[in-house]
Amino acid sequence: MVEEQLVSRDITDQRVIDAFRHVPRHLFITEKHLDSAYDDRPLPIGCGQTISQPYMVAYMLQELFLKGKEKVLEIGTGSGYQTALLAELVREVYTIERLSGLAVGAERILKTFGFSNITFKISDGSIGWKEKSPFDRIIVSAGAPDIPHSLIDQLADKGIMVVPVGDEFSQKLFRVNKNGSEIRAENLTGCVFVKLIGKEGWSDE
Repeated sequence: MVEEQLVSRDITDQRVIDAFRHVPRHLFITEKHLDSAYDDRPLPIGCGQTISQPYMVAYMLQELFLKGKEKVLEIGTGSGYQTALLAELVREVYTIERLSGLAVGAERILKTFGFSNITFKISDGSIGWKEKSPFDRIIVSAGAPDIPHSLIDQLADKGIMVVPVGDEFSQKLFRVNKNGSEIRAENLTGCVFVKLIGKEGWSDE
């Protein structure tokens, strides 16, 4: 997976590549889809959610320009795969999942890795985690109709956020850079994610 889907394409950040080599994707996949664990595509993980395509996860992590000392907010814990990769790459990970069934399962799996730098919360990720802000980086693993203002507010000065924005069928992946009062959003690529449900996302109806 790493050689064919990441290294052979435009994933060049060696720390990201090494993290993918350290974290086995099959541990975060349902038994029904184990045969497809290392395919370059999203897979169902229950509760109407998916684990993202490996390449897209790697691309998003690379676009965060992580050096190792960052405090990161992850919106959408899901099965915990991306959370584990982040824990390999940064100082602190704060991860939010709105679905308790997924959150509990992810925390159980991640504890087997022995990570001590992950803090979990079951809540509305679209409004972030104000009490723990600011964050050096924010990564959003669900598509939003607009960039959530709460997440922009919780991003530290000189911080970076990667977030999919669009309609419920397709989005554009944006890298948001915050420099004082200046907010600059750059369109990186097209993508398809499940909807970001919440106060500053889509309605759960």
